[in-house]
Amino acid sequence: MDYIAHYREQDQVAQTVKEHLDGTAKLAERFAAPFQSSELAGLCARMHDMGKYSEAFQKRIRGGKLRPDHSTAGAQALFRQNPQIGKLLAYCVAGHHGGLPDGGDQADTEADTTLAGRLLRKLEPHDAFFAENDLPAIPTQPFALQPASRKSIGFTLSFYIRMLYSCLVDADFLDTERFQSNGTIDREIPSDLELLSHRLDQKLETFGHSDRPIDQKRCAILRDCIDASVHPRGLFSLTVPTGGGKTLSSLAFALRHALKNGLDRIIYVIPYTSIIEQNGAVFSELLGAESVLQHHSNFDFSADDEHGILKKQKLASENWDVPLIVTTNVQFFESLFSNRPSRCRKLHNIANSVILFDEAQMLPTEYLRPCTQAISELVRNYRCTAVLCSATQPALGRFFPPSAIQEICKDTDGLYRFFQRTRMVLRGELSNDALCEELQRLSQVLCIVNTRSHARALYHAVGGSDSFHLSTLMCPIHRKAVIDEIRRRLRAGTDCRVFSTQLIEAGVDVDFPVVYRAMAGIDSLVQSAGRCNREYRHSVGDVFVFEPEPAYQPRSHSLRRPAELARNILQKHPDPLSLETIHTYFTRLYEVSGDDSLDIKDICRKLEASVTAYSFPFAEIARSFELIGQATRPVVIPFDQRAEQLIAKLRSGPPQRDLIRAMQPYTVSVYEPEYRALQADGKLEQPCDGLSILADPEGYHPQTGLILSEGSGGQGIFF
Repeated sequence: MDYIAHYREQDQVAQTVKEHLDGTAKLAERFAAPFQSSELAGLCARMHDMGKYSEAFQKRIRGGKLRPDHSTAGAQALFRQNPQIGKLLAYCVAGHHGGLPDGGDQADTEADTTLAGRLLRKLEPHDAFFAENDLPAIPTQPFALQPASRKSIGFTLSFYIRMLYSCLVDADFLDTERFQSNGTIDREIPSDLELLSHRLDQKLETFGHSDRPIDQKRCAILRDCIDASVHPRGLFSLTVPTGGGKTLSSLAFALRHALKNGLDRIIYVIPYTSIIEQNGAVFSELLGAESVLQHHSNFDFSADDEHGILKKQKLASENWDVPLIVTTNVQFFESLFSNRPSRCRKLHNIANSVILFDEAQMLPTEYLRPCTQAISELVRNYRCTAVLCSATQPALGRFFPPSAIQEICKDTDGLYRFFQRTRMVLRGELSNDALCEELQRLSQVLCIVNTRSHARALYHAVGGSDSFHLSTLMCPIHRKAVIDEIRRRLRAGTDCRVFSTQLIEAGVDVDFPVVYRAMAGIDSLVQSAGRCNREYRHSVGDVFVFEPEPAYQPRSHSLRRPAELARNILQKHPDPLSLETIHTYFTRLYEVSGDDSLDIKDICRKLEASVTAYSFPFAEIARSFELIGQATRPVVIPFDQRAEQLIAKLRSGPPQRDLIRAMQPYTVSVYEPEYRALQADGKLEQPCDGLSILADPEGYHPQTGLILSEGSGGQGIFF
């Protein structure tokens, strides 16, 4: 009897279980090679479908209706063979379809979905496995992991399980895909790091020919990055003031460092999608669009694709098998703490990479300990180099081993003195009337505030065709169009007054002669200053920091605390933009937050508490690790003809993944109370679960975006 794993519907060809196990094992072994775990990954792969040798499964594959459990058999066999190491592998096998389970405990029964419960299940006989396969032995010394300390063994082991799991599920997907498509799916991206480095070198040949002092200084930063690229793998920081050419210099470091150390890819991790789109465009121009994967919620893989590039990139977004990835903090870290096969597939391709964390000060404070511990794991055990890039380098050294971080730039203090092209003036409290009066007298000015309601109120108060509004209540494609018009006016020297939430602060390339900023954390103040006199068109640019009216002060503690801390520090430090002031601010911020607030879901402690019994709460942690903590609901905006076409498709049937992704540029995320208010007002249409359409065209203002009723909640969404 042939034991079948899959049928190909179009020609009724069968893939045997043996063929699938062998094919999956070869791939998994290759995927795990960078972290010296080929043997264990192959072992998981050869055991993952052991249950398909049961008569019950074979009836199912031949048309039966019952869905027998085929994932638990291999997990049980591994555990019986070795209750310690085998249990670690059992997580991967048991969860290869449904996700890594919680470990559970001795009180669990076979009805529970935990690993402990799964290991108690009575299964259909599957002895035929042993007729076609040898039961691979589990190595007695399978891996050489280096925990950061004795207090992080649980974190290290659970991280390792996720990496093995990634190798297994990606190999399983790819072998099945190869069979089902009869080898017709082409995933190969025809470029490599050596080619990309050559392309960049060609672009850099013209760099630095300018006599302007600022361009010469940018060249010096570039040289520092190139010089540092020869260092062995490790943890680096790149502290470059805004305007110093950090994006290009960090790319030069990454490419040369990867080639020097035999690394496979470069991953840029960025806090905001607006920066991703900007940097992605730069990288695509420099290196070729086919080589750069933008993996974030607003990227549309369904656009016109004459050369098939987007089709391959869409496939690559599943497992990151490309030379250069640009992604978000949310996508990167939530994947590292996920338990789902679809999100974990890519993890093994993070190994053996250069990872650059742009705007490192934006790492979420509430998850700072698990995030920094994950970075440490990648550097220590998975052949990664990590670079913490920032214009305001936070005091992150305390979260890593002593002296672990190497600074790439040789003279950070000197760089800050050179690039100080603004002066910051503390103005105290300004009423809306007084603020508007000052802003109306200026031809080009940017005003950044802490809440969406404040940005909207100022915009309406000032008015005029020369005023512009930016907030997350505008769908991404709308915001992009407004930013493009702002840049055009700034270049032309025409009147331009902009009222924005903090979404414009980090990485959005605009250059105003004057900036007004509502009091906020010092990192935000520095980022705001980065939008002022960016290209040194003036001898000095003015940044006025003011206290808004009480009605527009943030209500949430997470937004108030940084502002209060900044207020206190600025009373003692005369230069808000100095490195000393910035370092003091972050040190105090982490101290004031306390250890509990740096890991609000207690992830690190739970993992360490689980290490004795190897009972890791994978599913629980995956549910709790949410960088955007407050629940939001998507509302699709009929913004233009393209949006109308997509909405028509949505109404015609169940939404496919491609359709949902294509609608992201037309989507506004709102908090739950705001959503309920829109729903109560009859402004939403819900053609399917999880997606709503703005049914009332009057509910979206052409300048300020989605209109919410007063008091519906929400301080502003900045991610």
